[in-house]
Amino acid sequence: MRMPPSGGFKKILVIKLRAIGDVILATPVLDNLAAALPGAVIDFLTEPPAAPLVQHHPAVHDLIVLERNPPGWRKQLALLRDLRRRRYDLVIDLFGNPRSALLAFGTRAAVRVGYKFRVRRFAYNHLVTPRGDQVHEVEFNLDALRSLGLPLVTKALRVEVAAGAQEEINAWWHKQEFDRSRPVIGLNASGGWYTKRWPLAAFAALGDRLATARAAQIILLWGNRQEREEAAAILEMMQSPALLAPPTSLMQSAALLARLRLLVSNDSGPLHLAAAMQTPVVGIYGPTRPDLQGPWGEGHQIVRQEGLACLGCNGVACRIKTHDCMQKLEVEQVLAAVQRCLSSRRGAAEAQGGRAAAE
Repeated sequence: MRMPPSGGFKKILVIKLRAIGDVILATPVLDNLAAALPGAVIDFLTEPPAAPLVQHHPAVHDLIVLERNPPGWRKQLALLRDLRRRRYDLVIDLFGNPRSALLAFGTRAAVRVGYKFRVRRFAYNHLVTPRGDQVHEVEFNLDALRSLGLPLVTKALRVEVAAGAQEEINAWWHKQEFDRSRPVIGLNASGGWYTKRWPLAAFAALGDRLATARAAQIILLWGNRQEREEAAAILEMMQSPALLAPPTSLMQSAALLARLRLLVSNDSGPLHLAAAMQTPVVGIYGPTRPDLQGPWGEGHQIVRQEGLACLGCNGVACRIKTHDCMQKLEVEQVLAAVQRCLSSRRGAAEAQGGRAAAE
């Protein structure tokens, strides 16, 4: 189809539904759109859990929140009417499920960009060949802009933390009186699927090893009630002192993650949020593939139980009923990755200091 020149896009809607990590990995799209189309108004449509992540993004004009279970068809129809009234000339659906496809189609935008996914392709008039099993999700998202011929100026993740959330975490942090000569390391045992979770006892053992081998100060992170119970169980199993993180909003979590020296985490939203806050991550992976969904950026480490034929199965349940990818992953393997991560960061800091002194 013939498209207007890039400068012809004045009103843009970006759709990315679902989870925290999904939305974080889509943020480079927003910065590149703003750079390529400086006069355009860019709106963003997502679901409640991830909405705060883009609430303060400088490229986003309006944040539209789609309830996951709206009360009746009238509310859904009202949303479609609202989207249509906004008169978008470009819609980019980065999610591509039936619901997002319907919303994209319903906007009646002149250019509707989406991926060639089975029946859902009907919703779009500018199709992108998906490379979801070949490239990282950040690159997968940026393919939508490449297909439009828009230049890319950054691939960095971006999450802007509200000032109030930052101040609240700063106040909590200073009350803890951490020893500044010792690293503060976060442990995150959460994960959307049980197959992505390293055992709680393993996290407890790792916390003890970090406390003794690295003199680390350990913070156990959590989000919902179940995760708090799991973090408390880890604390109970540990022999060394550790700290249970306070209750936090998503923005407060981002501020807390930014203060850590390092995060050890299963594949989860907090892992990607830490990477967005430029905190080094040691990611523990089993059923998911770090080359597609790993922590984005430099300075991270990945730990996997290499050699398993079923590794990267992407299953929410273990098909062979053993969960070997997590159960057989040794504490020493993760500890070694932490050591590498801390050493590489120290080396980078020393090199930066040397350059500054030379200047």
